[in-house]
Amino acid sequence: MTRMLIKVCGMRDPENLRRLEALDVDLAGFIFYPKSPRYVSPEGGIPETGKKKAGVFVDEQPETLLGIAARYRLDYVQLHGNESPRTCEALRTAGYSVIKVFPVATEADLRRTADYPSCADYFLFDTKCVGYGGSGRRFDWSLLDEYRGNTPFLLGGGLTPDCADDIKRLNHPMFSGIDLNSGFETSPAMKDIVKLNGFVREIRRPAAPGKK
Repeated sequence: MTRMLIKVCGMRDPENLRRLEALDVDLAGFIFYPKSPRYVSPEGGIPETGKKKAGVFVDEQPETLLGIAARYRLDYVQLHGNESPRTCEALRTAGYSVIKVFPVATEADLRRTADYPSCADYFLFDTKCVGYGGSGRRFDWSLLDEYRGNTPFLLGGGLTPDCADDIKRLNHPMFSGIDLNSGFETSPAMKDIVKLNGFVREIRRPAAPGKK
């Protein structure tokens, strides 16, 4: 596996984000979904950061989404709703990297990815729950064996500081990264930087010789 992509989602506080800058993570995520407790208002803006930025949307009107993405110079758009393959393709054509989210509870949920060939840079497999993410629970990772697509995927849903060993043991050719959020918070949108730092360092640590 190449270098694992690490995304920390649900950022909002400028000082919290400034401290995240020092960590070896790749993406900072900002949630533009009004029903989320980690919502950032497009009018209020998002803090400046040197990290690549992902905006999280749920069934947003394409013109509104594109306006927000351009205003805040987003690198990625993460789509949590029922966005069509056509919408994903249009966003990629506009120059944005696309993360398409699939809530997972059964094998059938993974089979839905077949409707999105070459539509996204990454899929994100999250725990299926009422609403859109934020369950704090892991789904059955053995279901990942049923995913046979060619789009790399990120893993989300209930990841916590004690998941590092389980994540490092995952063996799937398309597993490419992780999405961290509520399992590393002291309150909604406020990340525990000490816990994040220890976790990221453990994830990035090479396996000892003879270990997988």
